Amino acid sequence: MKTFLREVAITIILALIIFFVARASMQTYEVLMTSMEPNFYEGDRVVVNKVIYWFGEPERGDVIIFEEPNGSQEDFIKRVIGVPGDTVEVKNRAVYVNGTKLDESFIMDTPNYTLEKTQVPEGMYFVLGDNRNHSNDSHHGWFVAQDKIHGKAWLITWPPDSWGTVPDYNLGEQLVEAST
Repeated sequence: MKTFLREVAITIILALIIFFVARASMQTYEVLMTSMEPNFYEGDRVVVNKVIYWFGEPERGDVIIFEEPNGSQEDFIKRVIGVPGDTVEVKNRAVYVNGTKLDESFIMDTPNYTLEKTQVPEGMYFVLGDNRNHSNDSHHGWFVAQDKIHGKAWLITWPPDSWGTVPDYNLGEQLVEAST
Protein backbone atom coordinates (compact mmCIF):
# COMPACT_ATOMS: atom_id res chain seq x y z
CA MET A 1 0.00 0.00 0.00
CA LYS A 2 2.90 2.37 0.80
CA THR A 3 4.34 1.87 -2.69
CA PHE A 4 0.97 2.61 -4.29
CA LEU A 5 0.52 5.83 -2.29
CA ARG A 6 4.06 6.93 -3.11
CA GLU A 7 3.44 6.32 -6.84
CA VAL A 8 0.20 8.32 -6.69
CA ALA A 9 1.95 11.17 -4.86
CA ILE A 10 4.80 11.21 -7.39
CA THR A 11 2.31 11.21 -10.27
CA ILE A 12 0.37 14.12 -8.76
CA ILE A 13 3.55 16.10 -8.10
CA LEU A 14 4.81 15.52 -11.66
CA ALA A 15 1.43 16.50 -13.09
CA LEU A 16 1.49 19.73 -11.07
CA ILE A 17 5.04 20.52 -12.15
CA ILE A 18 4.14 19.93 -15.81
CA PHE A 19 1.01 22.06 -15.42
CA PHE A 20 2.87 25.00 -13.88
CA VAL A 21 5.74 24.83 -16.37
CA ALA A 22 3.25 24.75 -19.26
CA ARG A 23 1.30 27.63 -17.73
CA ALA A 24 4.46 29.73 -17.33
CA SER A 25 5.66 29.04 -20.87
CA MET A 26 2.43 29.07 -22.90
CA GLN A 27 -0.94 30.72 -22.91
CA THR A 28 -3.93 30.66 -25.19
CA TYR A 29 -5.38 33.71 -26.87
CA GLU A 30 -8.67 34.20 -28.68
CA VAL A 31 -8.64 36.57 -31.65
CA LEU A 32 -11.38 39.10 -30.95
CA MET A 33 -11.32 41.41 -33.97
CA THR A 34 -10.69 41.37 -37.73
CA SER A 35 -7.41 43.33 -37.71
CA MET A 36 -5.27 40.27 -38.57
CA GLU A 37 -7.33 38.88 -41.46
CA PRO A 38 -6.64 37.01 -43.72
CA ASN A 39 -4.23 35.12 -41.44
CA PHE A 40 -6.24 35.12 -38.20
CA TYR A 41 -10.01 35.41 -37.99
CA GLU A 42 -12.28 36.48 -35.16
CA GLY A 43 -12.78 33.45 -32.90
CA ASP A 44 -9.50 31.74 -33.82
CA ARG A 45 -7.63 30.28 -30.86
CA VAL A 46 -3.86 30.71 -30.77
CA VAL A 47 -1.22 29.19 -28.50
CA VAL A 48 1.32 31.82 -27.45
CA ASN A 49 4.96 30.92 -26.79
CA LYS A 50 5.85 33.03 -23.74
CA VAL A 51 9.38 31.62 -23.40
CA ILE A 52 10.80 32.64 -26.77
CA TYR A 53 11.46 36.26 -25.75
CA TRP A 54 13.22 35.23 -22.55
CA PHE A 55 16.13 34.25 -24.82
CA GLY A 56 15.82 36.76 -27.64
CA GLU A 57 13.88 39.74 -28.87
CA PRO A 58 10.94 40.05 -31.26
CA GLU A 59 11.92 40.11 -34.92
CA ARG A 60 10.31 41.80 -37.90
CA GLY A 61 7.48 39.55 -39.08
CA ASP A 62 6.73 37.95 -35.70
CA VAL A 63 3.07 37.88 -34.71
CA ILE A 64 2.94 38.96 -31.08
CA ILE A 65 0.36 39.13 -28.31
CA PHE A 66 0.70 42.19 -26.07
CA GLU A 67 -1.09 44.42 -23.61
CA GLU A 68 -3.17 47.01 -25.39
CA PRO A 69 -1.19 50.28 -25.12
CA ASN A 70 -4.08 52.61 -24.30
CA GLY A 71 -5.12 51.02 -21.02
CA SER A 72 -7.80 48.55 -22.11
CA GLN A 73 -7.96 45.14 -20.47
CA GLU A 74 -7.89 43.35 -23.85
CA ASP A 75 -4.69 41.95 -25.30
CA PHE A 76 -3.87 42.69 -28.95
CA ILE A 77 -2.42 40.53 -31.71
CA LYS A 78 -0.33 42.28 -34.38
CA ARG A 79 2.71 41.73 -36.60
CA VAL A 80 6.07 43.33 -35.75
CA ILE A 81 7.13 45.60 -38.60
CA GLY A 82 9.80 47.75 -36.97
CA VAL A 83 12.28 46.99 -34.20
CA PRO A 84 14.13 49.55 -32.04
CA GLY A 85 16.08 51.99 -34.22
CA ASP A 86 14.19 51.23 -37.45
CA THR A 87 12.55 53.93 -39.53
CA VAL A 88 9.05 53.04 -40.76
CA GLU A 89 7.13 54.89 -43.44
CA VAL A 90 3.87 54.20 -45.28
CA LYS A 91 3.45 55.77 -48.71
CA ASN A 92 2.14 54.84 -52.14
CA ARG A 93 0.08 51.99 -50.60
CA ALA A 94 3.22 50.25 -49.28
CA VAL A 95 5.20 49.92 -46.05
CA TYR A 96 8.88 50.87 -46.04
CA VAL A 97 11.36 49.92 -43.33
CA ASN A 98 14.71 51.70 -43.38
CA GLY A 99 13.91 52.82 -46.91
CA THR A 100 13.17 49.33 -48.24
CA LYS A 101 9.68 48.55 -49.55
CA LEU A 102 8.34 45.39 -47.90
CA ASP A 103 6.87 42.58 -49.98
CA GLU A 104 3.79 41.79 -47.94
CA SER A 105 1.97 39.02 -49.79
CA PHE A 106 0.28 37.98 -46.53
CA ILE A 107 -1.83 41.14 -45.95
CA MET A 108 -5.54 41.62 -46.69
CA ASP A 109 -5.04 44.77 -48.76
CA THR A 110 -2.39 47.44 -49.21
CA PRO A 111 -2.65 50.40 -46.82
CA ASN A 112 -4.87 53.26 -47.98
CA TYR A 113 -3.18 55.70 -45.58
CA THR A 114 0.19 57.38 -45.30
CA LEU A 115 2.59 57.64 -42.38
CA GLU A 116 5.52 60.01 -42.27
CA LYS A 117 8.93 58.53 -41.52
CA THR A 118 8.81 57.41 -37.90
CA GLN A 119 11.77 56.12 -35.91
CA VAL A 120 11.07 53.28 -33.49
CA PRO A 121 12.39 54.25 -30.02
CA GLU A 122 14.64 51.98 -27.95
CA GLY A 123 12.72 49.29 -26.09
CA MET A 124 9.70 49.73 -28.38
CA TYR A 125 8.22 47.95 -31.42
CA PHE A 126 6.17 49.17 -34.38
CA VAL A 127 3.30 46.79 -35.14
CA LEU A 128 0.64 46.60 -37.84
CA GLY A 129 -2.39 44.38 -38.34
CA ASP A 130 -2.45 42.24 -41.49
CA ASN A 131 -5.81 43.83 -42.33
CA ARG A 132 -3.96 47.13 -42.75
CA ASN A 133 -6.97 49.36 -43.36
CA HIS A 134 -9.01 48.05 -40.42
CA SER A 135 -6.52 47.85 -37.59
CA ASN A 136 -5.80 49.89 -34.47
CA ASP A 137 -2.02 49.69 -34.61
CA SER A 138 1.19 51.71 -34.63
CA HIS A 139 0.18 53.79 -37.65
CA HIS A 140 -2.09 55.58 -35.15
CA GLY A 141 0.99 56.91 -33.32
CA TRP A 142 1.77 54.36 -30.61
CA PHE A 143 4.42 51.71 -30.09
CA VAL A 144 4.56 48.49 -28.06
CA ALA A 145 6.94 48.44 -25.11
CA GLN A 146 9.03 45.28 -24.89
CA ASP A 147 7.86 44.59 -21.34
CA LYS A 148 4.21 44.59 -22.50
CA ILE A 149 4.74 41.71 -24.94
CA HIS A 150 3.34 38.40 -23.69
CA GLY A 151 4.84 36.23 -26.42
CA LYS A 152 4.84 35.06 -30.01
CA ALA A 153 1.84 33.43 -31.70
CA TRP A 154 2.93 29.84 -32.29
CA LEU A 155 0.01 27.49 -33.06
CA ILE A 156 -3.53 27.95 -34.30
CA THR A 157 -5.69 25.41 -32.47
CA TRP A 158 -9.20 26.49 -33.42
CA PRO A 159 -11.04 26.07 -35.69
CA PRO A 160 -9.89 22.54 -36.57
CA ASP A 161 -9.50 23.32 -40.30
CA SER A 162 -6.91 25.97 -39.38
CA TRP A 163 -4.77 23.80 -37.09
CA GLY A 164 -1.06 24.30 -37.56
CA THR A 165 1.88 26.52 -36.85
CA VAL A 166 1.69 30.24 -37.49
CA PRO A 167 3.45 30.95 -40.80
CA ASP A 168 6.79 32.71 -40.41
CA TYR A 169 7.23 35.76 -42.63
CA ASN A 170 10.75 36.92 -41.79
CA LEU A 171 10.62 40.53 -42.93
CA GLY A 172 14.18 41.08 -41.72
CA GLU A 173 15.46 38.88 -44.55
CA GLN A 174 13.94 41.31 -47.06
CA LEU A 175 15.94 44.17 -45.55
CA VAL A 176 19.17 42.16 -45.65
CA GLU A 177 18.59 41.16 -49.28
CA ALA A 178 17.82 44.76 -50.24
CA SER A 179 21.06 46.02 -48.68
CA THR A 180 23.29 43.56 -50.56
